[in-house]
Amino acid sequence: MTKRRLLRVTGPDRVDFLQGVVTNDVRRAPVYAALLTPQGKYLADFFIIPDGEDALLLDVSADQSDDLQRRLSMYKLRAKVEIAADGRGVTRGTGPAPDGAISDPRGPALGWRGYGVGHDDGSDWDAIRVENLVPEAGIELVPNDSFILEMGFERLHGVDFRKGCYVGQEVTARMKHKTELRKGLARVVIDGEVAPGTAILLPDGREAGTIHTQSGGRAIAYLRFDRIGPGMTAGGVPVAAE
Repeated sequence: MTKRRLLRVTGPDRVDFLQGVVTNDVRRAPVYAALLTPQGKYLADFFIIPDGEDALLLDVSADQSDDLQRRLSMYKLRAKVEIAADGRGVTRGTGPAPDGAISDPRGPALGWRGYGVGHDDGSDWDAIRVENLVPEAGIELVPNDSFILEMGFERLHGVDFRKGCYVGQEVTARMKHKTELRKGLARVVIDGEVAPGTAILLPDGREAGTIHTQSGGRAIAYLRFDRIGPGMTAGGVPVAAE
């Protein structure tokens, strides 16, 4: 099974509560979404899944589940909402989906996700993520640092610009409508293996970005778009933008 955990959100205010704090439209669940700081920086990403008629599941990285539960509880105030751990396992794959699984809302290339059903099918997720430029919590996605539009959340259907206010919405909307992104994820060709987090350097020593997930001679990199050029290296290994 994947290193994921589930939080179960119940109570009559569950939809309105989440709608006011996360980046996507909860009314369209299943959806992919994030929780941001008031300054618009990433804190956690997760899937929101209907669970029967009276609950929603949050499918989140195991490393982020406790903090996500704590932060959401801080926002509850008088909302009639309960947030508790759910013991069902999370499975995923790209082959035939088991009964009860859902299609990954980020896109068809990312297969299916199951909650208490099925088994992981052994798909090469690093290769899939590199091919489709999909960031992962704790690797490309850095809490209190990453901006979700630079991480591809619009392309991955993880943000809704028409749903109304949520925490960090003002900064995210401004980045969408008033600025051109100067940094973001890009796929690169890399002639060798380097440690994730290795800086990408230009021939003159200036930093152009950072290498993250690698698979089959390619990698996800976080790049400054105005510095992409010939002669880039990471840890002495040649790097080129695709």
